[in-house]
Amino acid sequence: MSTATSAEIIGLYKRHLSRGRARLAEMAGGAMEISSQGTRIYTADGTEYLNCGGYGVFLLGHRHPKVTAAVIEQIQRHPLSTRILLEPTAAEAARELASVTPPGLDRVHFVNSGAEATEAAIKLARALGKPNLISTMGGYHGKTMGALTLTAKPLYQQPFQPLLPGVQYVPYGDPDALAAVLSQGENHCVVVEPVQGEGGVVVPPPGYLRKVEQLCREHGALFVLDEIQTGLGRLGSWWGADREEVQPDILLVGKNLSGGVVPVAAMIATTHAYAPFNRDPFLHTSTFAASPVAMAAATATVQVIREEGLVERAKTLGESILPAIRAVMTELCPHLVTDVRGIGLLIGIELRDEEIAAELTLELLERHVLVNHSLNAHRVIRLTPPATLSDVDTTWLLDALTEAATALAARRATHRTTSLERSA
Repeated sequence: MSTATSAEIIGLYKRHLSRGRARLAEMAGGAMEISSQGTRIYTADGTEYLNCGGYGVFLLGHRHPKVTAAVIEQIQRHPLSTRILLEPTAAEAARELASVTPPGLDRVHFVNSGAEATEAAIKLARALGKPNLISTMGGYHGKTMGALTLTAKPLYQQPFQPLLPGVQYVPYGDPDALAAVLSQGENHCVVVEPVQGEGGVVVPPPGYLRKVEQLCREHGALFVLDEIQTGLGRLGSWWGADREEVQPDILLVGKNLSGGVVPVAAMIATTHAYAPFNRDPFLHTSTFAASPVAMAAATATVQVIREEGLVERAKTLGESILPAIRAVMTELCPHLVTDVRGIGLLIGIELRDEEIAAELTLELLERHVLVNHSLNAHRVIRLTPPATLSDVDTTWLLDALTEAATALAARRATHRTTSLERSA
């Protein structure tokens, strides 16, 4: 374990990693996370934090005993493979994952991150003769070059132009706009999320995914559903696809698949869509993809979610936490919050502007609760707590939010009064 001080680590960040990241750390007090267990993060000085952030990775919490044990056993036996001989843990992880996917999605291509899963889907679409990409405004699919092309955010795209050609963006939740684009050409690949996570927890109208699937079938388009953040129980269902009983051609999986222990993601396809990769196993490869240690984590993660009923637990927790958060925010600072929304344990608090959102994030941090801002919607604070939250954890979260909202409302009321006095 490192014995360096916070100042020393910030200095190393400035020298070797990112000055911008170092400045943000200084603003937040320079705390360093060095250990974790369950729903909690611990810093170098022993301070305990409740983790309701982590960008959706920790549905199982930190260091789940079964996932950790599987990974340790694999590390001690055979952590990485030669990629020459058959390796059984990949086959077993694929079987386990395919056992919980929507019907027909049986072909698994493992990768190391969500962005890589998106890249694999783009390449597979091209191999199928579907090079014309369509994604949605506010959508987030990663920041590698192909994935960034689909991530409709100029802030991230402009420094790296030109990106992939032949991409169009349509409003999220608007099937008529999608139909208009699909009717103008052919050989399309449509990529959408069941709920836009980084877009600010944007929930589409009921029936939207079913309509997207219908339009893709009518126009011969490939239907890719990005469940990197929403899948494996985050929404209180195994998949966002299950909520409307749709079957995409390709399903993207990540974040929760890691079990919060080892990074791993996957692209899962129907047999028909997977045909190009099925014919040539070397068409799209990666040295570290499907590593035995990652496969051990993935297998154990799916088993834990099933055996411990974490999908149902996420649904139950979400149904109690979401209205409680909404009640706190609307009662204590209605002039600062514009919406509280979500499904399952993907919850967004939209504030009046980005500055207020940052203030609320820091107020929660002072009360030792970790949350995320949304990368495509900085006014929205996003909560993605573990499905292993206890009653004590839930009380901690709501008490901290109550105190943070009270402090924020008082400060903003003072600012508002001062401003009015000056104008008078």
